[in-house]
Amino acid sequence: MKVVITGGTGFIGQMLARRLLQKGELIGPSGRLEKIDSLVLSDFYLPETPPEGMDDRVSIVSGDIGDQDTVNALIDRDDIAVFHLASVVSGGGEKDFDLAMRVNLDGGRYLLEALRARAGQPRLVFTSSIAIFGGDGMPSVVGDSTKPNPQTTYGMTKFIGELMINDYARKGFVDGRVARLPTIVIRPGKPNAAASSFASGIFREPLNGETCYLPVSRDTIMANLGYRNAVKGMIALMELDGSRLGSDRAIGLPSKSYTMHQCIAAMEKVAADRGITLGPVIDQPEPDIEAIVAGWPTETEGQRALDLGLPQDESLEQIIENYIDDFV
Repeated sequence: MKVVITGGTGFIGQMLARRLLQKGELIGPSGRLEKIDSLVLSDFYLPETPPEGMDDRVSIVSGDIGDQDTVNALIDRDDIAVFHLASVVSGGGEKDFDLAMRVNLDGGRYLLEALRARAGQPRLVFTSSIAIFGGDGMPSVVGDSTKPNPQTTYGMTKFIGELMINDYARKGFVDGRVARLPTIVIRPGKPNAAASSFASGIFREPLNGETCYLPVSRDTIMANLGYRNAVKGMIALMELDGSRLGSDRAIGLPSKSYTMHQCIAAMEKVAADRGITLGPVIDQPEPDIEAIVAGWPTETEGQRALDLGLPQDESLEQIIENYIDDFV
């Protein structure tokens, strides 16, 4: 079978690709384990150097998910499964509304229509976000039954994507699933345009001996999920029997919540145990970032995901240990 990862050259896309290559097979449209003979990483921006850990099953394709012909060319087999990660992220969406609409909304619709045109019911995992929640009536803890009320263009387009997948699945066009993500940590490399970028930077820069400029208060609370379990959760969601998901195909992946104070303390403990000298964390408030983050939920309830067997992090210290082992 063929597997397509849109946004595939990003951090999570590469981690997902390596895990799928190791796994070698995936439950596909037939409902049975099928050998992965083609893995396509599609992205608008390609890395300067080829991603590590790939083999001859992998093709890297430059393309615009907001272009219908590009999407149709990707979805060229019936035995196909798609992880749809491509997106204009939160901060970028606030700066460029038209781009967010074209990529996040139109691109998602083009992808669903391309899959609908294939024989059978291709499987699709779409990554959404807890940014679909917000507003004055948002409870302190959100879950799969909480009413969405996004306060960013990014969150709005993600929620529309969820609704489209529910309807395409209801009509039998695709076997779609939604992984609703909290903030994923710890991302290596450079900061990106996401408003939540600091949630990785608060670990990444100090662990690299560099200065972290923290744009929010140290009392800010973030609902986090480690990247290893994010990838495991996406694959597990792809392989679930669709009948277990019911009429709501969106599953909030389990998270745990921490203040920036707690993040720094956990990092200092792990760094001391590992003999790592940390770079400093300097407070540098950015009102635009603080305003976006203040509209997000600070805690999620993930019992439905746990009941379906999706993984949860053991602790923040374990996430930091994994990052050091993998990237430092």
